Amino acid sequence: MTPPRSGPIPGFHAVIPAGGAGTRLWPLSRSGAPKFLHDLTGSGRSLLQATVDRLAPVTGPGCVLVVTGARHVEAVRRQLPTLDDGAVLAEPSPRDSMAAIGLAAAVLAERHGDVVLGSFAADQVIQGAAAFARAVRHGVEAARAGYVVTVGIAASHPSTAFGYVRSGESLGLADAPSALHAVGFTEKPDVATATAYLATGDYRWNAGMFLTRAGVLLDHLAEQRPELHAGLRTLGAAWDTADRERVLAEVWPGLEKIAIDHAIAEPVAAAGGVAVVPGDFGWDDVGDFASLATLLPPTPGAVDDGARVLGDDASVVRLDSLGSVVVAGSDRLVAVLGIDDVVVVDTPDALLVTTRARAQQVKNIVDAVRARGATELL
Repeated sequence: MTPPRSGPIPGFHAVIPAGGAGTRLWPLSRSGAPKFLHDLTGSGRSLLQATVDRLAPVTGPGCVLVVTGARHVEAVRRQLPTLDDGAVLAEPSPRDSMAAIGLAAAVLAERHGDVVLGSFAADQVIQGAAAFARAVRHGVEAARAGYVVTVGIAASHPSTAFGYVRSGESLGLADAPSALHAVGFTEKPDVATATAYLATGDYRWNAGMFLTRAGVLLDHLAEQRPELHAGLRTLGAAWDTADRERVLAEVWPGLEKIAIDHAIAEPVAAAGGVAVVPGDFGWDDVGDFASLATLLPPTPGAVDDGARVLGDDASVVRLDSLGSVVVAGSDRLVAVLGIDDVVVVDTPDALLVTTRARAQQVKNIVDAVRARGATELL
């Protein structure tokens, strides 16, 4: 049967892992209010809400699961009030992406059988709704054929901040003509290597989006990480029962902490079981304030000098400050004079001043604040 080209995809469930503290966006993003709960583009929707919005055309009612930390459940429900009661899976503590996605797969397998699930991080910005939906549809068809599928983003430059996936020959699927075999993955290469990759035309950024049948994922996990598989299966069986909290307390702390890339994608790709579909849409993981600046619009009515403001433009005064990035997050006026490419993040209890060139190093400040014992600021 030819799959529909529009409307919800039958048997498809979207999983949204909503975790991480976004330390490179401190002090705006913190462990208690991580970046996925913030509107970082000025759209009026948080990154989490925007993720659900873009998945709405391909998911039917009750086909979205959010996996998040227990401390964020209330905030997630406030932002997504239409979610079903069982649509938010609360993790007692962070155990990385394999545990989060594997828990969702185990719960879905118990509830619905061997359905196709797609994992889409809650903290990414995507532009190009039609191209995104097309990639998802092709990914679902490749997943139905038994592959673990990743979405490869067309690289705009030889970035050293992202991992890469190398594509090979076509899968030959009539309903997913763009789907290719994935030859392998490379983690964050140097500039020279990344440049050589892009010159071949075979490499794309690995955005961490995965689609697969629940049974396929769990079977691979049983082979690659049997103890983790057993724990997640136990949790899945208990999740919708009165034993959930007891089993969580017993099993969750002992689960291996590992990313799905290392647990499944890399070893399964080496065995020929991973496919890649091209994602020819705008994509950004909003990894730091420099990348945030590329997503914000210029100040209305002003000459575009590369400067950007997140928050109330009226609370920021800039003079001779090209390319500055200001996050106005308090009631104070922020004034910037004579400094180009500066980053100023003003919040009620913490102020960050750095440069766009050093934006990736904000994590070091977070480590220094933690070393001082000021964990209430993190």
